[in-house]
Parts: sequence; structure tokens; C-alpha cells
Amino acid sequence: MSTTLVRGARLLGDRQGDLLIRDGLIVEVGPGLSEVGAEVIDATGLVALPGLVDLHTHLREPGREDAETVASGTAAAALGGFTAVHAMANTDPVADTAGVVEQVWRLGQAAGHCQVRPVGAVTVGLAGERLAELGAMASSAAGVRVFSDDGHCVSDAVLMRRALEYVKAFGGVIAQHAQEPRLTEGAQMNEGELSGVLGLRGWPAVAEEAIIARDVLLAAHVGSRLHICHVSTAGSVEIIRWAKSKGWDVTAEVSPHHLLLTDELAASYDPVFKVNPPLRGKADVAALREALADGTIDAVATDHAPHPVEDKDCEWDAAAFGMLGLQTALSVVQEAMVETGLLDWAGVADRMSTRPARIGALAGQGEGLVPGAAANLVLVDPSVRARVDPDTMASLSRNTPYAGMVLPGRVVTTLLHGRATVRDGVLQ
Repeated sequence: MSTTLVRGARLLGDRQGDLLIRDGLIVEVGPGLSEVGAEVIDATGLVALPGLVDLHTHLREPGREDAETVASGTAAAALGGFTAVHAMANTDPVADTAGVVEQVWRLGQAAGHCQVRPVGAVTVGLAGERLAELGAMASSAAGVRVFSDDGHCVSDAVLMRRALEYVKAFGGVIAQHAQEPRLTEGAQMNEGELSGVLGLRGWPAVAEEAIIARDVLLAAHVGSRLHICHVSTAGSVEIIRWAKSKGWDVTAEVSPHHLLLTDELAASYDPVFKVNPPLRGKADVAALREALADGTIDAVATDHAPHPVEDKDCEWDAAAFGMLGLQTALSVVQEAMVETGLLDWAGVADRMSTRPARIGALAGQGEGLVPGAAANLVLVDPSVRARVDPDTMASLSRNTPYAGMVLPGRVVTTLLHGRATVRDGVLQ
């Protein structure tokens, strides 16, 4: 039976205390703890948080192992403080059957860096024409509970209604990529004055908002759970706030880059800033921060989207959409939310661990720093500021929009069921 004593941490950024961990569980919390023979981790000056949970990760395997593998992506996750990730379905082959989701799940177990919960496709091949094997994926060893065609919108209202109805039977949730396809044909960046100046086809906010408005009404009609992926506009926030005021079972996430970066970066024509949905304006960023702070937006989800160099190092129009996010997510949230006073560390734990685990119905994650909880936790040094260097990242890809930026915070240690996956900032 292994025993670890985390000594002197600032629990949720507040009071100083110790955590006694035995056989993968937190067994005691408080000041001045001791245990003969325990491995001691000196956490003086560090903030202790429950292990982070990502609802939205692209691990690319199977099919695009040139961009990422389950092993490399979960290594990046552990280094970023994550103890669980939800792997999106847009692999090749698509994760639309029990066989493929089980493959991804087993690859995650073999890598051992963090828990991997596959996300199942809503429709066969992400084609938006007929429902995938939702029930079979739910009852598989992978235990799928989140279903999404992310990268594509389930734009057919009848099909979306059927999906919402189907997942009610086993407590599943449909995670919608809100993008009206007809309004975004050939779109390259946020629609506005700048897109006109740059000569890039605009991506209107209404393309996102129209789908969210439709789907919250469908979810209410069916009485099912709906989750909105990567919310990016102030108008979307207002629709979600209205839906929640009605008591409807709607949740939402925001990606770190939409909390910090704006569409002004597109003026560089550097495709590293090309993402779906696009970076928006300053007013949208402010609204997203406020919504995350007041709980209208439930979770931060990375939308970690690795791409090989050739898919990003080209002209803007031909470049792939997407950015890396796992290793920088906590630092970006500290910069955008903690340093600005919008969230304290307990709020960060809620938005990046507790609520994502609850949305994903992920047992053993997001349970907090309390006796009896699984010992999934991260120790962070909030006093450090460091320059982001893509070459030091664990991902096989290098498409981070934060390259050269100085961001706060450093993940020192990550524990997965009491076992160190990261120690002193080094992957174990």
C-alpha cells in the first residue's frame, strides 16, 4: 500500500494544509499531518487543485499519428495538470462504433499519463445523415457518455432531436459544435471591419448563435442534456444565460484562446491564429470572461487541436483550423481570470475540474480535496512567469498561438490516483 504526504500546500489557493494519500485515495486533510514511511512532497508555496478535466481534446489517433498520438497528447495533458481528457471523435476511422472508442480507451490506459474517456460521434462518419451506434458506444468498455460531431455541426434539426432523445436513456449528453454551415461557407475569420480590410471571408457570430438558440429549444422540448462546445460570442452567452434561467439542462464551455486572444491577431496572416470558431473581438472576450466568472459558462475546455507543420505553415486560406491548448490552459486561465480578479483558485477548480467531470459523468474525477476522494490533483506554482517555447512541449505538433508570450504559473506535480505522472515539472 503506497502512502504519500503532500505537505504545506495552499489548498484551493486558500488555507495551508497537508494531504495524506493512501492507496490512491485522499484519506486525511489538515495541518500538521504525519505518517511514518510516507513519501513526502514539499508543496510549500504551491497551490493544490483537484486534477484538471478536459471535455474537449483532439488526440488524432487513430489515423493522424503524424499530428498527435494518445501517448503524446496525454503526456501534454499531464504536464498541463490534467488527470482526465475527453478524446474527440474526428479520428480516422471516426469514433462512431464501440470498436473504435474501445481502441482509444485502451490506448489511454496503456499510456498511463491520464484517464482517457472517448467521445462518440453523433452521426456515422460525422456526415450528419444518420445516427451512429450511440447505445453500443455507451455500453462498451469505454463507457461513452458524451457524443459530438465536433468539427462539424449536427445541422439537421430532426437528427439533432433524435440524438437528444436517444441519449436520455443512459444519461448521455450531446455536445454541439454550433456552426450553421450555410452561413460559414468558405469563412476564414471573425466577420467584421477587420475581415473586410484583410480580404478574408467573414464568419458571422449569428452562425453560432442561431444553432445554439435552436438547440436549447430542442433540448427543452425533449427534456434532454445539451452541452455547447467552444462558445465564442457575446450573443451566444446571452442565449445560454436565458436557457439556464428557464431551468433547462444546458451547459457550455469556453476555450482558453477565446478568453485571451482577439481577431486582431489575424492581421499578421499567421495561420497559427486560425481556429474554429474564430477568434472574436474584445467585447466578445469580455463577455466570455464575465460568463465564466458568473457560471453561465460552466467549464474551460482546451479544444487542443494539433496539426503537423505542413498543415499550418502555409497560406492562411489553405491552413487547417486549430491550436494546441493542453499545456498552456491553466496558465491562460490564470492570466485571463485569476490575475484579473474574476476567479479565485477555488473557482478555477470548479470550472476546470468539478463541473467538467460532472458534465462528462466521469467517476473518480473532480471530487475535490476531501477525504475519500480519488487522489487526482495538481500542484501549481502561481508565482512563476515564463516564456512559452513550442519546442519544449510534449505534443508532436507545434501550433501554439502563445509562442513567445510570457504567461504565469507552472505545473510542478500532477498525481493520478496518487501516482506522480509529473514531478518537478518533468513527465514521469
